[in-house]
Amino acid sequence: MSSPSVLQAVAARIETFVEQRREEVAAHGPDARAFIEAAAAALQGGKRLRARFCRAGWSAVARRDSLDPTEPDALWEICAALEVFQASALVHDDVIDNSDTRRGRPSTHRAFETAHADAGWSGNASAFGRSAAILLGDLLLAWSDDLLEGGLAGHPHADAVRSEYARMRRDVTLGQYLDVAEEAAWSVNDDGEHADRALRVASLKSARYSVEQPLLIGAALAGADTGQGQALRAFGHPVGMAFQLRDDVLGVFGDEVATGKPAGDDLREGKRTLLVAWTREALAAPGRRLVDELLGDPALTADQIASLQAAIVESGALARVEELIARYVAEAEKALQDAPLDAHALEELRELARAATSRSA
Repeated sequence: MSSPSVLQAVAARIETFVEQRREEVAAHGPDARAFIEAAAAALQGGKRLRARFCRAGWSAVARRDSLDPTEPDALWEICAALEVFQASALVHDDVIDNSDTRRGRPSTHRAFETAHADAGWSGNASAFGRSAAILLGDLLLAWSDDLLEGGLAGHPHADAVRSEYARMRRDVTLGQYLDVAEEAAWSVNDDGEHADRALRVASLKSARYSVEQPLLIGAALAGADTGQGQALRAFGHPVGMAFQLRDDVLGVFGDEVATGKPAGDDLREGKRTLLVAWTREALAAPGRRLVDELLGDPALTADQIASLQAAIVESGALARVEELIARYVAEAEKALQDAPLDAHALEELRELARAATSRSA
């Protein structure tokens, strides 16, 4: 099945699930119905990357072991669960980062803020927006569990899938906290530790749950053995790291039309990424102080963004990150050599790796 068909299958399952939730709350009044519609809106768009890696992990094992090549309903339930989990994480992430946009539309807390103001409700619209978005993120997290458990009902490999899914949830939550902590703790940490700390955040917050864990969850559903799991893990983690580093580059240099977020948004949010760590590492004290003064200022002007971008390029940090992305991609490719996985699925994995690491959005 091609990627467009994967997207269609997951979208159809999510829409069916959301329609069931609409029916559940229909009698609870217009505010409840509006809350469900906000959740439905948060699930629109995106690359469905996690679903595609999950399906590829299933295929790599199922077709190697000569099982029925037809994708089971359980696979689409779990792929949908991963995408709903991703939506939950993005809603919460936008609250944490105070982001105004997501995928070219107002972020969830901003949409709630606007709805509060438009309705003429009392109280602080901004506070309402944040509170409502936190609750909506929690709702999406619960929906993710509902989809997972629905797909695993009576499945022979349910425990293995649950174990991988639970690990993913723990890792991304820890990674999110470490990301928040780094934005506050960088000034008291040794400059020589910043790069390693940034890579740790990238691994826990993104690499594992964007690529590695979806692969392993799909493989677990197909009954992967130890060797198959090890091969997919050795492939998935470096691809996930390259994916996050590409995201970091786009967060500074990306085209707003393509990314759906303002250019230089990571600089305004004060993200302490590897790009920033390596830039500071290369600068003399005056230049480092200037970067520290500007980074994290939500009111950065276009000229200040351009100045920071120039510092990143001239320091050599951008080139170093691009080189590291290439090394991660090569490491992932090496992990597939002689892997006990289906040959056709290996080509699909390579295509997904290219899509994840060479993208512009």
